[in-house]
Amino acid sequence: MTQPHVLIIVQNLPVPLDRRVWLECQALVARGYRVSVICPKGPGDPSRQHLDGVDIYKYAPAPEAEGLLGFAWEFAYSWVRTAWLSLVAWRRRRFDIIQACNPPDTYWLLALLWRLRGVSFVFDHHDLNPELFISRFGRPSGLLKRLEYGGLKWLERRTFRAADRIISTNESYKAVAVRRGDRRPGHVTVVRSGPDTEQMRPIYPENPRPADAIELVYLGIMGPQDGVDQVLLVVDELVRRRGRSEVRATLLGFGDCLEDLRAQSAQLGLEDRVTFTGRVDRVQIAEYLSRADIGLSPDLKTPLNDLSTMNKTMEYMSYGLPAVSFDLVETRVSGADTVLYVPSGDIAAFADAVERLMDDPALRADLGRKARARVATELDWRPQAEAYVAVFDEVSGFSQPGPAVPPARVRPDVDAQGRRYVDLDDAAEFDRYLTERRAP
Repeated sequence: MTQPHVLIIVQNLPVPLDRRVWLECQALVARGYRVSVICPKGPGDPSRQHLDGVDIYKYAPAPEAEGLLGFAWEFAYSWVRTAWLSLVAWRRRRFDIIQACNPPDTYWLLALLWRLRGVSFVFDHHDLNPELFISRFGRPSGLLKRLEYGGLKWLERRTFRAADRIISTNESYKAVAVRRGDRRPGHVTVVRSGPDTEQMRPIYPENPRPADAIELVYLGIMGPQDGVDQVLLVVDELVRRRGRSEVRATLLGFGDCLEDLRAQSAQLGLEDRVTFTGRVDRVQIAEYLSRADIGLSPDLKTPLNDLSTMNKTMEYMSYGLPAVSFDLVETRVSGADTVLYVPSGDIAAFADAVERLMDDPALRADLGRKARARVATELDWRPQAEAYVAVFDEVSGFSQPGPAVPPARVRPDVDAQGRRYVDLDDAAEFDRYLTERRAP
């Protein structure tokens, strides 16, 4: 059989910045598929790239949306730009399968149009848009809000029903696809967003935090539903109310709320305690997560967050970083007993848990060690990649032997930037690093 061509559509993040989608691309390439991606541009991105075997077609993103009309314009603009680029990709080489990643749930129509040319449709289910609506705006009460919410449910249902196969990020999402999408369980495959722990492992940071400081870190999107304002309230509680002058916090990421968060930090008088980095790449993530002492997961308990897998949790675990989180169903599935959980929205309890870790280096090391072991043995991307590629093998009838993630011949001692990896096989040195978070 000829080499199948998969076209992956992403709207909410550029590729390869979208870690899950990039791992998926690499798994397909490793198993003999040709892969193309359509996505928005990031700052400074070219319109066309060929990167690690993947053809990437990028369009200028729509202006930041505000209100119903703004979101409608953003979705329509992105849909039209994506449809045009799908024609460009087809003219270069016809594709056999479209994979659409939500949000939004709008690309089922494009997939149905391409089905007329024999193209199959795989839906990669990243978000619960009806739950996202409730989490941001509350239960719909007025006529307009009820129409908006009903529209989201209709789009979701159409996406589920149009797909030949569905990929869900966890069992909670699979249950939604089966129940609301009226799909057979056998047509829905769980592929968790596990990190590649051979690539994502602690380094000795080039700029370790001061020896007399404790560094807290947040990694993720900064949107209304992400609860990053809770981090600022926790830092304020620790520094201003409890006198913990050694606390520093670094917030990695970007999003709709970034400028509001900067303003909130200034209002609280935390400019000398909180650093906002903006958008970060994998090189910077490794540096910051390797030097930090405690990871923060401030996502409040909402219909969306409770059922969603938080990538930040597993990324903290990959770097042996103990974490504190509000108590969410799927975060417990990921973190198990390697994370400290507190009631949602309880700032005092969150600060108590952070202080407990600050004052107990042995506990930080113990949780960090268990977190790294759990993510490497239970949550690693490799088995997830096999499940992911199996979906495409089933849809296309194509099968090529070999692992979806080729094993490294030798585990390197340094990364591409020349930074030394921590020796995870040396138990004594790993324990020392977990306590000090710096080179010996």
